[in-house]
Formats: sequence, structure tokens, C-alpha cells
Amino acid sequence: MMGRAHLVISTGVTLSVMGLAGIPVTLPAAAVAVVSSLLPDIDEPNSILVRTAIPTGLLRVLQLVLIAGAAFIYFYGAAFSPWNLALGGLIAVVSFLPGRTLRHIVMFMIGLGLVQFGQFFNPWNLIAGCVLMISSLVSHRGLTHSLYAVAGWGALLYFAAQNAEHGTSLWVAGALSYALHLAADTLTNRGIRPLPPLKLRLKLKLMSTGTKWGNMVENICMILTFVLLWYVFIA
Repeated sequence: MMGRAHLVISTGVTLSVMGLAGIPVTLPAAAVAVVSSLLPDIDEPNSILVRTAIPTGLLRVLQLVLIAGAAFIYFYGAAFSPWNLALGGLIAVVSFLPGRTLRHIVMFMIGLGLVQFGQFFNPWNLIAGCVLMISSLVSHRGLTHSLYAVAGWGALLYFAAQNAEHGTSLWVAGALSYALHLAADTLTNRGIRPLPPLKLRLKLKLMSTGTKWGNMVENICMILTFVLLWYVFIA
């Protein structure tokens, strides 16, 4: 499914279920539900979440910095020839990599920075860094689209929200919204592998993302989500 469909369906159904179950629907819980609805696609460089965090403009600036760095090493590292040519050429090649690959590199470097230095400011940065590094290396709809990821994200939010007001709302919203993203992807022809490395694949083959029929299915699901929200919070 497209990112907008995941955002509407996962967030809307999550908040509706919480409302029906009598779990407080707070602003922080809604924010966690929104992020969690998109989080499984962190392994896809062109997803809404990754493109928002690492916009195209930032990639262009990075490319210019890399080109300038390559030129600097080439011209001012003559004393180390031919290594200056080799290193400058390598950096120049990296600057012309596709946007998807550059986003993966940026994600990995940010994760590495959090692992190396962020943990001194907040222990949770170590976990965040590991998530970013792993997500930049795995294939799309791999580990992040598994039941392991649902359990891990839910556990992380559970322990992080222990001392927070309405902490139950936070971890329930996050885990449920994340799980609903995976459930929505089971409607597609590709489906998901819930328990890798087992070859079990859940797919209902109701749609293919990006096609006219796929867009129609997504629109129907979003309309039903809005109806559910209206019923729970207005009617």
C-alpha cells in the first residue's frame, strides 16, 4: 500500500479501537500512532517517513559537499599521490549514487553516530541507532515487516512509557498501529513474511500497489476508516 493509505488506515483504526476499548486517546498517543503507521517502511528509502526525515534537498547538499571534498583531496593531497586520486575518485563516485542508495548511506551514518556518541546523552539512542543501521541494510518488507518488529517496537514503547502519564495509551497505540500496517500489506500481491527466516508468506492478493485497482482498494479502505472514526468519536 501507499504511504498515505497506511497513514490513514493504521492511525484511524488504532484510535477507533482505543476509543471503543476505553483507552484514553491522547495527543501523544495519536502522534505515536501516526509515526508507527509509517515506521515499518523505514527500510524503503522512498517512503514518506524516510523522505520527510532525509529530503531531496538535503541529499543535494550532501552531493555538493562530497564533490567539494573530493576536489579538495585531489588538489591539496598531491603529496600523497596516487592515494589522493584514489580517495578523491571514490568520494566523487559516492556523490553520484542514486538517491535511494544515498538515503541508505545517510541512515547508516546517522545510526552509527547514535551508537557511537548518542548513548552518552540518552541510552535509547543506542537502540535508535541500531534500528537505523539495520533498516538501511535489510530489504524492503523484510525484518521490519515481521512479527518480531511488532513485538520489539511494542516492548520498546512499553518500557519507555512506564513513568509517563497515560503510558498504556502510548504503547498500545504504537504496537497496534504498527501491526495494522503489516495487516494492510497482507492485502497486496507481495504480502509479508511474518516469521523470517520461515518461508511462510501472508498475502491475500487483493491488490497491487500503484495500479488503478490498487488505488481503488486503498480508497475504499480509507473511506471505511473515516466512517469508523465518525462512528466512534462523533456518532
